[in-house]
Amino acid sequence: MRTGGAAQALAYEKIREQIVTGNYPGGMKLIEERLAEEIGVSRTPVREAIRRLEQEGLVRRKKVFKPSAKELRDHFKMRILIEAHAARMAATYMIDDDLDELKETVGKAKAIRDDSAAVVRENKKFHDLIVRETRNPVMIETVDRMQSIIYLFSRAVVINKRPGLLDEHAAICEAISARDPEKAARLMEEHLEADLEFTLAIVDWEE
Repeated sequence: MRTGGAAQALAYEKIREQIVTGNYPGGMKLIEERLAEEIGVSRTPVREAIRRLEQEGLVRRKKVFKPSAKELRDHFKMRILIEAHAARMAATYMIDDDLDELKETVGKAKAIRDDSAAVVRENKKFHDLIVRETRNPVMIETVDRMQSIIYLFSRAVVINKRPGLLDEHAAICEAISARDPEKAARLMEEHLEADLEFTLAIVDWEE
């Protein structure tokens, strides 16, 4: 049985993976004794892992976070404010090397569109590259803190194959490449609003 920091890290990764992959559904109670037995560690590292997941927003009161529709909208409002601004900044300041990386990410996601897990990774990379262009540590840190919840939402969008998702990425990339800040911001806002509406339609939300 692993102990210490290695056990806590293992417990955190295992529980987090089960949550973000949907194997631990929203509302499920996390029972320390059962999780410790499943993972092969003592209850202490499980308790610390749950506390860390609570800080990330994936767990609330020892239950897997199941957001309300309002909480989803609140998250997306923050994302839209930051990422529309980020797209505007990217169209103005993104250097050619970073633009090439963005284009590569868009192309790779299209080429592997049937591999949902890989598309989720490329989706995250696409948005991360653009958010980085805010050059604003507070905005970047805010998005970082939201990453676990963002991952849950974006995974639902990708797994359920929202129509137009990858084409929208390509259009945003094209606007950034054309150095059109207002168009890039508008397309990003429309893109995230489409993600929001799609997620609201496919998920059974808490009241």
